[in-house]
Amino acid sequence: MKRLLTLLCTLVLAAGPGSAKAPKAAPFAIQGERFLVDGKPFIVRSGEMHYPRVPRAFWRDRMKKMRAMGLNTLCTYVFWNLHEPEPGRFDFSGDLDLAAYLRTAQEEGLKVILRPGPYICTEWEFGGLPGWLVKEADMKVRTADPRFLAAAAKYLKRVGQEVDALQADRGGPIVMVQVENEYGSFGKDMAYKQAIRQAMVDAGFRAQFYTSDGPGQDMLAGGTFPDLLPTVNFGAGPECAEAFAELDKFRKGIPKMCGEYWAGWFDHYGKAHHTTDPKEGAEGVTWMLQRGISFNLYMFHGGTNFGFMNGANWTGRYAPDTTSYDYDVMLDEAGRPTPKFFAYREAIQPFLAKGEKLPELPAPQPLIEIPAIRFTESAALSQLLKAPVHAEAPLAMEALGQSYGYVLYRHAVSETSREVLEVKDVRDYAVVLQGARRIGSLDRRLRQSCLDVDVKAGETLDILVENTGRINFDKAMLEERKGILGAVTLGGKALKGWDCYSLPLSDLSGLRFQAGEVTAPAFHRATFDLTNVGDTFLDLRGWGKGQVFVNGRNLGRHWNLGPMDTLYCPATYLQAGRNEVIVLELEPASQREIRGLKNPVLSQGLGR
Repeated sequence: MKRLLTLLCTLVLAAGPGSAKAPKAAPFAIQGERFLVDGKPFIVRSGEMHYPRVPRAFWRDRMKKMRAMGLNTLCTYVFWNLHEPEPGRFDFSGDLDLAAYLRTAQEEGLKVILRPGPYICTEWEFGGLPGWLVKEADMKVRTADPRFLAAAAKYLKRVGQEVDALQADRGGPIVMVQVENEYGSFGKDMAYKQAIRQAMVDAGFRAQFYTSDGPGQDMLAGGTFPDLLPTVNFGAGPECAEAFAELDKFRKGIPKMCGEYWAGWFDHYGKAHHTTDPKEGAEGVTWMLQRGISFNLYMFHGGTNFGFMNGANWTGRYAPDTTSYDYDVMLDEAGRPTPKFFAYREAIQPFLAKGEKLPELPAPQPLIEIPAIRFTESAALSQLLKAPVHAEAPLAMEALGQSYGYVLYRHAVSETSREVLEVKDVRDYAVVLQGARRIGSLDRRLRQSCLDVDVKAGETLDILVENTGRINFDKAMLEERKGILGAVTLGGKALKGWDCYSLPLSDLSGLRFQAGEVTAPAFHRATFDLTNVGDTFLDLRGWGKGQVFVNGRNLGRHWNLGPMDTLYCPATYLQAGRNEVIVLELEPASQREIRGLKNPVLSQGLGR
């Protein structure tokens, strides 16, 4: 018996303290003022990059460049308006394959911070909210309106299904998930915030929740939760100390993190292209890393607001953002490293973990020049008109079941008159015609609403209205609708009886081009041949205003206001052999050529 007891004691001692298996460290956790990954301290060095702004073929290249600069985490929004273009119809395919994007990040050694919204701002059309949400005139987005909350919950549930297996607790890369987005700059409705948070829980999000707001005490109070990690957003450079002092006043004993470190800035049509100092921005990164502070660079790579997806700002005046989202950051619109890349890389390198080594940059991707392409065929915009909706007064775009593009409003003139035509509340740019005769244009940016006209009985009065981007920030979002929102009067008398034609420009197959010139607004077509494909920038100098389509892909808007005088055309939109380019031109511009350049032209704008 004595020998048996001795043997049992020996076995227990060999098994160590508690023969039960020691608990495994969480893949990502907060301990006091530190982040932990697998139980070890972790500083988040994140960069923002958005999958709809970068063609899928380039995702991995850009992520490799993130790692080469010293980043360990990728941050991205999720884009509701793209994933649910119509109520209940979801799309996570191709360039919208969110799960594939996140898996690629993990394969490249990156953690992921996910920002599913439902509101995302990001200089994107309506802050990522679908236009169909506001078909009902009294819908209030980003509020506790039960219709908005129900739609948002369905969307979040669908996103949750896409990314469930990619959360850290299941071996995936997602370590943090943001609740709403900078809500402290919009409102203080705790019921709304709690409803969105609960919808995210119900959708199966389990990674570390956090919020992101400006550093002001009011913004932090409005946007945060008592039990969730708050982060602060601010401009690159000397704002660091002040921002974190404000965060420290608001809440102590937490890991400090800059949710958005604005490494550059976005552009508006008609204004100068923004640039910021690489050295100053890099010094801010050094300041944070010296203190063990985590950060997310907004942006690392901006990319492009392809198609109709640019947003707009409101500061008492409407200001649409450009198609280019170059943002003056570490990679340019074509993914090439800029001076900021090397300045920030140098700032990060001294703070790498022991044994950590930065990978080499991948080989540069080809850029090409395309000789002048001459346009010799045209087609009238009217070829795309289908059955209209008739109404006594013009109907908003959303009331027509349309989110993007143009609406043509047509009125049969019954009396010849020379009066003032007033179009109340144009959203956002209108071309006014009688028959083929152009009368003038109205621009919401300039608060224009009136034109002197000379109209003749028996002819139609056409008002072609373009949605140049829904406001993506500020409470002005609550009233944002497109088209003509008020009455149209002639000499003070309301014009009644309108045919409203939807022109989303999602399908141009109905166009029949012919040789020669067609009066604007019209489409112009050309073809060109390529032996080798590569990225290029289409030079639109000399053109007026409209859209550009290459091989059926909507590149975005051209507008002669600057600062963006070129449109980025990725190699993936081109093909060896014959290519087609179609330009919608709203203005009577004389230019009928386009060429491809290796570098963008970002001017100082015209200041209009």
